Amino acid sequence: MGIPSTVGVVGGGRMGAGIAQVFAALGSSVVIAEAADQEAALARVSTGLDRAHERGKLTAPPAEILARVSTVAGPADLPAGLDLVVEAVPEIPSLKIEVLALIDTAVSASTVIASNTSSISIAELGAALSDPSRFIGMHFFNPVPASTLVEIVRAPATSPAVTSQVRNWVRLLGKTEVLVNDSPGFATSRLGVMLGLEAIRMLEEGVADAESIDRAMELGYKHPMGPLRSTDLVGLDVRLAIAEHLASTLGDRFTPPQLLRDKVARGELGRKSGKGFHDWEST
Repeated sequence: MGIPSTVGVVGGGRMGAGIAQVFAALGSSVVIAEAADQEAALARVSTGLDRAHERGKLTAPPAEILARVSTVAGPADLPAGLDLVVEAVPEIPSLKIEVLALIDTAVSASTVIASNTSSISIAELGAALSDPSRFIGMHFFNPVPASTLVEIVRAPATSPAVTSQVRNWVRLLGKTEVLVNDSPGFATSRLGVMLGLEAIRMLEEGVADAESIDRAMELGYKHPMGPLRSTDLVGLDVRLAIAEHLASTLGDRFTPPQLLRDKVARGELGRKSGKGFHDWEST
C-alpha cells in the first residue's frame, strides 16, 4: 500500500493546515475544504512549508509542494475520488456530525473517512455515515509537521483493512502510531487532560506558580513540556471543551476548574491569543 494519491482535509485552521502540509509533502494532492477563508488556509500551509524548509525537513521546494494543495468552499464540494478525507473542524459533536454527513454524500464508497477528534467517540460520529466500517480516528498532534505521534482510534465497526491502511499511511508520513479502541478521550487526551486539569487546580490553590509547576514536570518527570504550557499550546478553549465532554461521559473527575473557565471567558486562550497560563506575546 502506497501513499494516498488524493487527500481531502475539512477545516483549514492550524490543525487542518498542518495535516494538509504533511500529506502534500509526502506527495499527495490535497484539497482543503474551508468555508471561512480559503486564502488564510493556504497561507498557513505555505508558512508551515517555509518553516520546514528552513529546518531542512523537505525533500522538494516549498512552492512545488504548495502547488499540490487546492481549496474548495466546503465538504459538499470535495471531489468524489479521494483516497482519504480527514475531518478537522472544531471539537463540537454536532458540527462534526454535520460535516461528516456532507463528506459521506460527496465522496465515493471506497474513500476512507477519518476524524481528527481528540475526545469524541468514533462510534458516535460514525453513526452519521452510511458505512461506518470505513471510518476511523486519526488524532494528530499540534504542531502536526513536527509531532511524531498519531493516535489511531478504531470503533467496533471500523474495518480491519481500513485500520491497516491508515496505520501504513501514518508510517509513510514518518510518524509513529498508537492504536487504541474507541473510548471518550481515547488514551492521550484522557491522560493529558487529567494532568492539565490537576495542574490548573494547583495553580488555583496557590501551590506554586505556573512556571514552577511546569518546570517540576519537565525536570522531575522528563516531560518535554509542562502541563500548563501544553494547555497553552493546545488552546484553553479547546481543553475546556474536551474537559466538559469527558466530564459528561466519564464523570466529575474531569470537571473543569473555575480558573480555566474564567481565563477562557476573558479570551486568554494560550499561544494563539498571546496569553494563557504563560505570556506568549514576547516569545
